[in-house]
Amino acid sequence: MRPMDEAALAAAVAQAEGPLRIIGGGTRPVGRPVAGQVLSTAGLSGIRLYEPGALTLVAGAGTPLAEVEAALAGEHQRLPFEPMDHRALLGTDGAPTLGGMVAANASGPVRMLRGACRDSLIGVRFVDGTGRAVSNGGRVMKNVTGYDLVKLMAGSWGTLGVLTEVSFKLLPCPETVAVLRCGGLDDAAAIRALTAALATPFEVTGAAHLQLGADGAPVTMIRIEGFEQSVSYRAGQLRAALAEFGSFELEADPARAAADWADLRDVRGFAGAPGDVWHLSTVPGDAPGLVARLPGARAQYDWGGGRVWLLVPEGEDVRAKIGPFKGHATLVRASEATRTRIPSFPPEPAPVARLSADLRHRFDPRGILNPGLMD
Repeated sequence: MRPMDEAALAAAVAQAEGPLRIIGGGTRPVGRPVAGQVLSTAGLSGIRLYEPGALTLVAGAGTPLAEVEAALAGEHQRLPFEPMDHRALLGTDGAPTLGGMVAANASGPVRMLRGACRDSLIGVRFVDGTGRAVSNGGRVMKNVTGYDLVKLMAGSWGTLGVLTEVSFKLLPCPETVAVLRCGGLDDAAAIRALTAALATPFEVTGAAHLQLGADGAPVTMIRIEGFEQSVSYRAGQLRAALAEFGSFELEADPARAAADWADLRDVRGFAGAPGDVWHLSTVPGDAPGLVARLPGARAQYDWGGGRVWLLVPEGEDVRAKIGPFKGHATLVRASEATRTRIPSFPPEPAPVARLSADLRHRFDPRGILNPGLMD
């Protein structure tokens, strides 16, 4: 089913006689496989309102992300949270949509500074599991009504409602972007360097370490954005502050710097490589030790070490091998058999699990929206 407006989508949900598999662009098959009739939001496409002066945008949930980014680029603006594109990592086709991006709370390297997708989301419209259309939040930044419910929909993976419209606050694009690189650091030294960089007053917007860079050697990268004169000054100060860790050199080619950061954002270094992919969220200083518990794993660190992408042998249960730690682990890429056997999303403490179950029953009493996906 591919409804072309919210009323048709609401009718489709209300009349559904069994489970529905909710998809946007179909580019993020994460979670336990869902058996059900496909309900696509791709027909709910189009920018409804864009006010560059107010830094706000409203669009249908099925609007391709590329269409929105092109419109924003024309006004030298952007989504603040640098949304990740999962297609290369997951080997999927199609076009990422705004609704899918919100449902996954897809966020990139700048999240550590500016927050996640949910933090830029100011309004939603969605259809719950009874077929009722719900509107929450607003179309301008000063309207904060219902923010909690707006944020609740981000990262709910279509289990609470089917998004039909989303509203965002925006940011101007930076005048200049600078990237500092240092090769050859081991994981522990790299995380110490990134921690030191983030502790400076120079507003780092990206801090990452790859065990295998484009040339096959470890590379540590730090990004700074802003006005040209400010960026030049901050880059120089950072190089001096990090000299004890190694030689951080300024990337002279802006195009290469942008391409490398996009590759890092989308974890393209793991694309096509055999094995499963896990995502850890943890305390940066703990990250190298956690990776060391997984012999044979390959790691990419983001958010100064707070986000770790892991490429591991197929079928490996990373949670069982690592044991308890400060944070959580999510299975992002694996076969359907593995995703059926191992829960993709981290187990919730009993009180949180009860709250989650109550919320799902409230919004989807029949249990028809992506049932089991997050179990």
